[in-house]
Amino acid sequence: MTEKKDEMAEDQAQLDEALAAALGDEHDELEMLRAERDELRDRFMRALADAENSRKRADRDRREAEQYGGSKLSRDMLPVFDALKRALDAAGDEVRAAAPALIEGVELTQRELLNVFARHGIVAIQPKVGEKFDPLLHEAMFEAPLPGTVSGDIIQVMDDGFLLHDRLLRPAKVGVSSMPKA
Repeated sequence: MTEKKDEMAEDQAQLDEALAAALGDEHDELEMLRAERDELRDRFMRALADAENSRKRADRDRREAEQYGGSKLSRDMLPVFDALKRALDAAGDEVRAAAPALIEGVELTQRELLNVFARHGIVAIQPKVGEKFDPLLHEAMFEAPLPGTVSGDIIQVMDDGFLLHDRLLRPAKVGVSSMPKA
């Protein structure tokens, strides 16, 4: 009977060992599955964040393309405005009296061009003599000492500048006083 008990105890020990090994394997497998789940959740969250960032970037790019996509054409149209302005500036009283319809047509064309510019967010920068020079909006074409002015004052305007929404298309071309400050 002792042998039988020893044999039963040995069988029980083997069963316990097999059960412990099986439970250990299940525990290891469960830990592996949890780790895999955590990794997949992390990858999923990163993919969601990337998709959201891509959506926002595409939306921003679309808005910028709408606002600034025509900047090359806009820049190419500025010499047309300059030519119309120079034509009107060059027309003296004699020409205005001799051909009032022609002058009116050029003025209407210039106004229509400015209206088209305004519809597309293009705004003229028209500095006045005596204003302060702003390097963000103006380009100094020359500096000259002019009595009665202060260094940095605009003393002459050669060409108007233009903004496309909040971006500079072309700076206004100006002459700036170099008189020392009093």
